[in-house]
Amino acid sequence: MYNEESWFRRIRHKRRLTLIDDDTLREFWHIHVSGLGVFTVAFLMFVLTLVILSLLIVYTPFRNILPGYSASLRQEIIEESMRIDSLQHTMDLQTQYISVVRDVVAGEVKSDTVVSLDSMQIVMQEQLLEAKSEATAAFIAEYEARERDNLLLFDAPSNEPIFSLYLPAHGAIIESYAPRENRHGVTISTPDKENICSTLDGTIVHIDSEGNDTYTVMVLHQNYLSIYRYVGQVTCRVGETVQTGQTIAIAKAGTPLVFELWKQGQEINPEEIIAF
Repeated sequence: MYNEESWFRRIRHKRRLTLIDDDTLREFWHIHVSGLGVFTVAFLMFVLTLVILSLLIVYTPFRNILPGYSASLRQEIIEESMRIDSLQHTMDLQTQYISVVRDVVAGEVKSDTVVSLDSMQIVMQEQLLEAKSEATAAFIAEYEARERDNLLLFDAPSNEPIFSLYLPAHGAIIESYAPRENRHGVTISTPDKENICSTLDGTIVHIDSEGNDTYTVMVLHQNYLSIYRYVGQVTCRVGETVQTGQTIAIAKAGTPLVFELWKQGQEINPEEIIAF
């Protein structure tokens, strides 16, 4: 008991630490310290240093130089690189989208580059809601009433040579021409969003809804009338002049195209003059 009390008393006993000028032997600074005070200050400095280092490791890149953190840093770099690639891909798609929209507005869309766009669908729907002219309505009424047999506008010479028209759409024929079975054209199974093209130069004379977001487009040519039934988006309007191979509509997914061809008021088999 005496030894413990004596040791505790010694570490609490204050000692004078003095600094003396060596030349004049004059005291210019002193401090009273004890062993317990020195230990307390050292311990507090150690704790403060430990806290500062911990904060540096947690909240600053200082941890990257410590062993064991390089693998985590490499994984973060890989993830950031993948994220940048994804953003670049998204930006490329947006750039292509804006380019197509700009071409559509300028009227410079090529027949083989038309793609399905929500904005185009809205425009086409607005165009299809426009009232048909009286001349167009009279033409359609007469056309249906006389069973398409007296189109006097088709006045071609009888010795006109047979030639191949432009393919209306790529795909396989699933139903051939059979007028006795009430099939006045051919049914083509087309890929989704396939371009539906005009088979000859002509004028759009009729666009009508078939229901279920499908439409019928009729194109009047010099010697022919081509009919495209059950198409999806329509990219033309009534009265518009179209060229051979120009896209006039977009195929709807899961809905085959019915293509009819008429000449001088008589229906003809499209497979006889078109290389499907």
